[in-house]
Amino acid sequence: MTKKIFNLKSNYTPQGDQGDAINKLVTGIKNKEKSLMLLGVTGSGKTFTIANAIEKLNTPTLIISHNKTLAAQLYGEFSEFFPNNLVEYYVSYYDYYQPEAYLPVSNKYIAKDLSINADLEKLRLKAISALLSGRRDVIIISSVSCIYGVTNPDEFKKTILTFKKNQKISMREFSLALVDMLYGRNDLEFPSGSFRVKGDTIDINIPYMDFAYRIIFWGDEIDEILTINSENGKKISSEKEAIIFPTSLFVASKEQIEKVIGKVQVDLAKQCSLFISEEKYEEEKRLRERTNLDLEMMEELGYCSGIENYSMYVDNRSPGERPYCLIDYFPKDYLMIIDESHVTVPQIKGMFGGDRARKTNLIENGFRLTTAMDNRPLNFEEFETLINQVIFVSATPAEYEIEKCSGEIIEQIIRPTGLLDPIIEVRKTENQINNIILEIKNTIKKGGRILITTLTKKMAEELDDYLHKEFIKSKYIHSDIKTLERVNILQDLRTGEIDVLIGVNLLREGLDLPEVMLVAILDADKEGFLRNQKSLIQTIGRAARNTHGKVIMYADKITESMNLAISETKKRRSIQEKFNKDNNIIPVPLNKRVSDTFKSSTQYKNYDLREKENIKQASESNFSHMDKNQILKEIKSTEKKMKEAALSLNFSHAAKLRDDMLEMKNYLENIK
Repeated sequence: MTKKIFNLKSNYTPQGDQGDAINKLVTGIKNKEKSLMLLGVTGSGKTFTIANAIEKLNTPTLIISHNKTLAAQLYGEFSEFFPNNLVEYYVSYYDYYQPEAYLPVSNKYIAKDLSINADLEKLRLKAISALLSGRRDVIIISSVSCIYGVTNPDEFKKTILTFKKNQKISMREFSLALVDMLYGRNDLEFPSGSFRVKGDTIDINIPYMDFAYRIIFWGDEIDEILTINSENGKKISSEKEAIIFPTSLFVASKEQIEKVIGKVQVDLAKQCSLFISEEKYEEEKRLRERTNLDLEMMEELGYCSGIENYSMYVDNRSPGERPYCLIDYFPKDYLMIIDESHVTVPQIKGMFGGDRARKTNLIENGFRLTTAMDNRPLNFEEFETLINQVIFVSATPAEYEIEKCSGEIIEQIIRPTGLLDPIIEVRKTENQINNIILEIKNTIKKGGRILITTLTKKMAEELDDYLHKEFIKSKYIHSDIKTLERVNILQDLRTGEIDVLIGVNLLREGLDLPEVMLVAILDADKEGFLRNQKSLIQTIGRAARNTHGKVIMYADKITESMNLAISETKKRRSIQEKFNKDNNIIPVPLNKRVSDTFKSSTQYKNYDLREKENIKQASESNFSHMDKNQILKEIKSTEKKMKEAALSLNFSHAAKLRDDMLEMKNYLENIK
């Protein structure tokens, strides 16, 4: 019998059809099914089902989400489910990131501008170290960042420093090994990723851990290995052996760097000759100067800014050969889970094309060598080859997941709370606004909230104006509304500051609003992306967290998409009603605190968006009342807040602050 390695901690046990779904998932994976589909309705506890399946399957797992914020929420949930196992978080380590680009039409070069979040970088390294630790009780929660290039795992393993008590090694050899892994010596301060030497002792501040190592030597032998508090140096524990990983996922040995420099020089000469033959003298000069600067830095320091653009040489890959990525660090028998697969899969598919178009402009105009093209995300075909076994999770799976599913589609329709899918009514569009107002007022009397979906932003704004004239507290939300403002509007709906929220497609996914009693869908019969079967089912699901949930579709005909969505909802509701009746279950409303919905659930510090007095809105339509020094000071303050928000994994707020900061920088640029 295989030893149990995952230990799920929860006060709950599987309810409804969760147990059946868990058993089918486990059986399917053990029977070597390549792909399974968990089709779970909104609020059915799909995350808890997956957690139970992972515990029973006993294998390292990669969970992919389509954005940082949802990944952070999953990270928090799985960290609570598996407190004694290695649950790690792997997303892009940028607080903000403006990729290098060239716009030929305007002849404008945009330099790469970024701010690396040290804590996110630490979590990425921690995830890699977990996979290389030899333990199998590992769960990595990742964004689509997992398909972007990193160092060849075999080469990365060669740079790892493993050492034991009583091992024969001199302090000099040990120090040089640390330098090769990009640890910097700093005897005055002790920042992350550095080491210091005092007498016969070397202290190393590990960038992916919350402690430091203290190595005490006796001559040319390791006498003692301690873990210490990196801030005060106090001893935590004694160790018999230890492993230290490099400070970066892009690290190369001296021998590798020497080979890289030689290969770059050869390709640089070829590309420069080509430019000259095409009489592109400006491009040739630009490429030669920029590349030689990189080579000088590599020769001097062992790396350069943008060394990832030379990753093909570092990894010893051929042109066009796929880059290594996080998935390559998993054992061959790992399990992949793609959350909200109907969104995540298309996002994975789209990464390669956008990156290639940007790089093409840079290469053709002499800003980068052609090898920059090989620093890229995986294309979708490459991604598929790395899948061992996968579980797609969605309430509305797309055709791709359904076609790929080699086993049965596992439905999870029963909610642990007993809540039912909402009742759906179809009404004519004639006098629809008056009808909506009547329904709004009746819903408000019952203490409920209302969502209204429109087809266009203009319709949303005009309806909002009209409701205000009727003294109804409403707000609209669409893509022009900035990130933090959107979050605050959603908070206002939950707390009762407003009763009605009007939106376009932003109301379909990722919202958890148990107060919503009524969802009104305007122009439900206008077939298209916003009114297809999947979009309608997602929108209907917004009313499924309330015991009195109801949906009204305004349409003059019932389209095929409407009919399919209505039939599916009725089928689910019928199954749910029968289950409740057979088991004497009375539906109870979802009791979720307002702050839980939009705060990051992580083991790191939380950032409460309701503390509005602590959030200074930096973005303004006009900065003319501020002088240059004031704006620069505000930029610095905003950047600090952005990093604090990212540290707490609150990426919605961080993104808003990033936008504010860039707006102020653009303003300064324009007044120069």
